[in-house]
Amino acid sequence: MNASWPDQMRRGLAELCVLTVLNQGESYGYKILTRLEQTGVLTYSESTLYPMLSKMTAAGLLMVRDGPSERGKPRKYYKLTNQGQGRLMDLTQHWNAIHGAIESLNHDING
Repeated sequence: MNASWPDQMRRGLAELCVLTVLNQGESYGYKILTRLEQTGVLTYSESTLYPMLSKMTAAGLLMVRDGPSERGKPRKYYKLTNQGQGRLMDLTQHWNAIHGAIESLNHDING
């Protein structure tokens, strides 16, 4: 069964959302998920987030370091690289263009 279009849209925006959260400062996976969930619509699973963080790190968009955890093994903390900052700017510009086009269409319809 195919995912619904809202799910597909949310998945398509996942990289932009994660980069936006990390633009606010270094963070770890669970905290990123929690911050996204606080929006009420940007909910992702761990099985979506962690492979994405690995891919983004391998692509040079993120730096990762091990840091302390309140319990158990150390956490991986993620931070944007300069390349990640550039990717965020590109994605944000593209999102703003799409959003603006949709707003323009709505304005044309609602006159």
